[in-house]
Formats: sequence, structure tokens, C-alpha cells
Amino acid sequence: MGNVRDLKKDINYVLGDIIEAVYVWEYSNTDKDTKKSEAIIDEAIETFDELIAKVNDKKVENKKAHFKAINTELETKGRALIEKINKLG
Repeated sequence: MGNVRDLKKDINYVLGDIIEAVYVWEYSNTDKDTKKSEAIIDEAIETFDELIAKVNDKKVENKKAHFKAINTELETKGRALIEKINKLG
């Protein structure tokens, strides 16, 4: 994995793309209720805040393992959010 800046960019791009996908869904489905889609956006923003806080944590013993765990968490949470988007009806 690259450096901290690259990890922050990855977090920003992945979660930004997820939020954008929700907006596209909302635009394409103007007749549907947006409570679930808005909840996905809120969850993506919370995930962003949590992951960035973890990246900025300076009290980490093993930085390489810490950043790898953050990257794995980004993948896991990103996939979960994408699944929620796919289930929007």
C-alpha cells in the first residue's frame, strides 16, 4: 500500500462514489421514498469520518498493520454500502 495521503484519497474516492451512486439512484427513481437512500448517505459520511479519524491517529504502535486494517475496513464497509444501494427498490 502507498502512503497515508493515498489511503485518505482512497477513502474519499470510494465513499464519494458510493454517495454519488445514491444520488443517481434518487434522480432515476424520483417516485420512490428516499428515507433508505438518505440513510445510506448518512452511513457513508459516518464511515468516512471514522476512517479518517483512524488514519489520523498518531498513537499507533504498528503503522503498517494499522493502515492495512483501515484499508480492509474500507473495503468491507464499502461493499456493504454498495449492497444496500443494490437493494434499493
